[in-house]
Amino acid sequence: MNYQLDWRFQTFDELTTIELYGILRLRSEVFVLEQRCCFLDMDNKDQLSHHLSGYRDGELMAFSRIVPPGVSYEYPAIGRIVVSPRGRGAGYGIELLNASIQKLEELYGKVPIRIGAQLYLKRFYESFGFRQSSEIYLEDDIEHIEMTRAIQ
Repeated sequence: MNYQLDWRFQTFDELTTIELYGILRLRSEVFVLEQRCCFLDMDNKDQLSHHLSGYRDGELMAFSRIVPPGVSYEYPAIGRIVVSPRGRGAGYGIELLNASIQKLEELYGKVPIRIGAQLYLKRFYESFGFRQSSEIYLEDDIEHIEMTRAIQ
């Protein structure tokens, strides 16, 4: 099985309308429909962020955005981390997190990284060096925690 995705790393202005539509569709498919969250996904942070998109045979399989420091948190952040239901079980989540950390460090150097994680994914993120850095809080009726990855 081939785990390698074709990665694109772009600013908001570099995204084509087709790419942006695919990103927003995948995020809606997972965050709104699958997880049954009624929330406004378009939060005006996309325009400030870099976007990491992983494709398999032209289909978007994985996505995250790299948010600059001072926008969501004091540290740069990785957000909107998502793997397509059609790509689950293929190792794309691991590939996505490794690529996201690498791209963030290319932009900002070796700095602490913050994420807002769904609580059930705590162990997954811990495997990448993230540690819980907040109490549990509800976001869109899903338990979340902030997690921070110290300088490695």
